[in-house]
Amino acid sequence: MATTPKTMCTNIGGMERMLRVIAGIAILYMGPGLGLGMWSLIGIIPILTGTTGWCPLYTVRNQYI
Repeated sequence: MATTPKTMCTNIGGMERMLRVIAGIAILYMGPGLGLGMWSLIGIIPILTGTTGWCPLYTVRNQYI
């Protein structure tokens, strides 16, 4: 059975990925109702990092620890 090469490193675990996607959807959904307007689009960031499994801020943090 052949395996496919991993094309991108991940630095977020499975549970955190799921929580990020759920939190991002909640921010997108509830933001306009709370009067946040365009600020609710910030919910896209946790959705993207959760679906890709990679967070650029974690790479910066790990360089200085």
